[in-house]
Amino acid sequence: MALIWTTLILALVIYMFHKLLNIKNRKKLPPGPIGIPILGHLHLIGKNAHQDLYKLAKKYGPFMYLRLGLVPTIIVSSPETVEKVLKTYDHVFASRPHNEASQYISYGQRNLIFSKYGSYWRNMRKLCTLQLLTSQKVNSYQSSRKEEVYILVKSIKQAAQDGVAVDLSAKVSSLNANLSCLMVFGKKFMDEDLDKRGFKSIVQEVAHLAVTPNLGDFFPYLGVLDLQGLTGRLKALSKFFDEFLEKIIEEHVQSKEQRETEDFVDTMMAIMQSGEAGFEFDRRHVKAILLDMLTASMDTSATSVEWILSELLRHPQVMKKLQKELEEVVGLDRMVEESDLENLKYLDMVIKEALRLHSVAPLLNHESIEDCVVDGFFVQKGSRIIVNVYAAQRDSNAWPEPDKFFPERFVESNVDLRGHDFQLLPFGSGRRSCPGMQLGIIIVRLVVAQLVHCFDWELPNGMQPSELDMSEQFGLVTYRAKHLMAVPTYRLHYN
Repeated sequence: MALIWTTLILALVIYMFHKLLNIKNRKKLPPGPIGIPILGHLHLIGKNAHQDLYKLAKKYGPFMYLRLGLVPTIIVSSPETVEKVLKTYDHVFASRPHNEASQYISYGQRNLIFSKYGSYWRNMRKLCTLQLLTSQKVNSYQSSRKEEVYILVKSIKQAAQDGVAVDLSAKVSSLNANLSCLMVFGKKFMDEDLDKRGFKSIVQEVAHLAVTPNLGDFFPYLGVLDLQGLTGRLKALSKFFDEFLEKIIEEHVQSKEQRETEDFVDTMMAIMQSGEAGFEFDRRHVKAILLDMLTASMDTSATSVEWILSELLRHPQVMKKLQKELEEVVGLDRMVEESDLENLKYLDMVIKEALRLHSVAPLLNHESIEDCVVDGFFVQKGSRIIVNVYAAQRDSNAWPEPDKFFPERFVESNVDLRGHDFQLLPFGSGRRSCPGMQLGIIIVRLVVAQLVHCFDWELPNGMQPSELDMSEQFGLVTYRAKHLMAVPTYRLHYN
């Protein structure tokens, strides 16, 4: 108890000094709610931060000021203000804020997702873009994608014969874990091969802890005290992944001459050993990037597919229309090939609309690297900039009836999902946009097309489409709160 009181008194003293010394507070700040001492506005943010910030923006505007602990924070919520942050002033807001979690799970922010903006980040992104995520590299894994999707369809086909419901959340998650491991490590892993908790659950724990409000992020002087016990959990996860990645790297070093295909580990180790990276690049950097590639590719694509299938189950008429397109383009005597995807225009509309309503990464965190003025409002150097993609994609000025699932809104529309249009940003935009966008789009399109083409789906136990629970579980990736269950019926004339 004495420690808690001492901590609170210390925080109050720091807060008072912060207020007295911060003369920049005299500048014109964006509008926002009245905060409280020490906490600022932290008390206004609950479990689903993107939804809470969306509600606040409706009252205080799309360029809103909050103070999260000691950290000045700007919340950006409309396509117009998002464009200013991610395009007009992208060079100012391209960095990442301090994140206690990243110190442990990304080797001191040596990865791409959390690292500060600067020469190291620019060099590392260039390396990943040119060495790991080229079109040639992505296409080289096409046969693996085809084989794994076929295995998925085969397992669901058995469930269809047995007349039982399928846990689509688990099935799609397992598929993406296998695809990610094949691409990054060159082989698949069973959950029990790694840890009793299961590999996928550990990756999801990382995604959850990465965005769990940590006092050390908002009161930097309190981080060392670990009052929430988060640091201990993060250190344990860091130890698990470090040992796992070290084992993988050693296996690759030992079996280099015996393997015919090159995966991400081979590529990164070759760069490290050549000494041609042009900047500091050792095993810590290799492991940080490998962990980036694994976690980013596993959860984002799987969760996107989950939300898209959820909306199709809620809207059977859209499902039927998509199946009709698949019948016309592919036919019922074969499965979907990647070469078919570019001809599936309605599929693209369905995916855009589902990702508009369910952005997998609803909040993008940036940091101002210098003082600047945006629309007459002062933004202090070191401010946290939170881009609320969830809010921008529901902006009524950009989208009529924004809460309605209506894929036809994209008929004769030039809006795409690659970051050029600021009312639709499932992969972000600007310097910090997702470098694996091309790969993610291919996987999402292929898996959704295959599952809709091969099977008719209905909800279990007579559940009506309107009764499907669409609750969210916020994290670095926003999952469905409850697994998606559905009963399949095989529909192809193909065995």
